[in-house]
Amino acid sequence: MKKVFYILTIVAALTSCAESYNIKGTSSLSLLDGSKLYLKVVQGDKLTNFDSCEVVHGDFKFCGELDTTCIAGLFMDDQSIMPVVIEKGDINIMIDETKQKVSGSPLNDRLYEFLEQHNQLTGRMVELGHRDAQMLLDGIDESVIAQEIGRERMKIISEEDSLVTDFVVNNFDNILGPYIFVRNCSSVPQIEHIMSKATDHFKNDPQVQAFYEAVTKSNSPELANETMSEEPSDEEVSKILEGE
Repeated sequence: MKKVFYILTIVAALTSCAESYNIKGTSSLSLLDGSKLYLKVVQGDKLTNFDSCEVVHGDFKFCGELDTTCIAGLFMDDQSIMPVVIEKGDINIMIDETKQKVSGSPLNDRLYEFLEQHNQLTGRMVELGHRDAQMLLDGIDESVIAQEIGRERMKIISEEDSLVTDFVVNNFDNILGPYIFVRNCSSVPQIEHIMSKATDHFKNDPQVQAFYEAVTKSNSPELANETMSEEPSDEEVSKILEGE
């Protein structure tokens, strides 16, 4: 009897050490109703299923034990919807026609505040392209258009660069820094600037190491000049709004 009690005590202790996550979601999109959703995480060079659930009358739920905080993608079949930080605590997901948001936990709140600001900059860049076309239709001289639109474009590029750089620097020692670094940093000067300030924890992250090694090897002029200087395509805008 004592041995049984001892074993149960050990099991209880081990269980209590494991953190748990509780994700509740709501959706107003009829196409999601009855669908199966998946949380997928990167393991090695592959996406693997972390958890799954079904959407019933607009509601869905994921829950379970968590060994370590990680970032997953929320998918419907093979279609990516949005990123989700799987961390300890109660997490809320909201999906509707105009917005997808995750809230309720520290890292998700921080990530989605950044994504909202980044989406605003993307929207401004798209609107700038529309303005460019309208000015041409209005018969305004092309040199005047180039000067005005170019000035606004450079302002947005500068704001985007600062937003991304500051976010990565302020999140060097959690999973958000590497996540945004490899997905939103494109110019070599920006990458080198961030790496010059990086902590050892950030530099030793496998994602960061692989990304930086690839950038260092290529170090092409095309990559160095790759910024938001061109209007994003509709597909690119869609991916950004989905948090990719």
